[in-house]
Amino acid sequence: MAGASHIFHLAVPCRDLSEAQQFYVDGLGARLARQYDDRITLEFFGDQLVCHLAPGKIDPAPEIYPRHFGVTFRERRDFEQVLARVREQELTFFKEPFTRFEGLQEEHTTFFLKDPSNNIIEFKHYHDARMIY
Repeated sequence: MAGASHIFHLAVPCRDLSEAQQFYVDGLGARLARQYDDRITLEFFGDQLVCHLAPGKIDPAPEIYPRHFGVTFRERRDFEQVLARVREQELTFFKEPFTRFEGLQEEHTTFFLKDPSNNIIEFKHYHDARMIY
């Protein structure tokens, strides 16, 4: 289905819509598509991310596994641009950039952020594009 005309949709809980908007729009450069009293809808790297106001559903001690979401970049320069923006905006890393599976075919560079509602977001780029899936 690669190249299909569809958009991935993900909904996550958030404790405060204003801080979610500041993190995703001002921090990461997502586009605010819609705003309601109970959620914001974002264009997030070509897909749809919805932050639902749900302060009672926030994970108080998030871990990368088993639950996180993110973006896999096909182009290294796009990964580097986002990494530069994260640093420029002084967003806090949940896990600093590092290389996983070094020397293996599935080698990739990755970093993790935590949004203000403790949702973990991974950004990565595979050195061999055949390993994306």
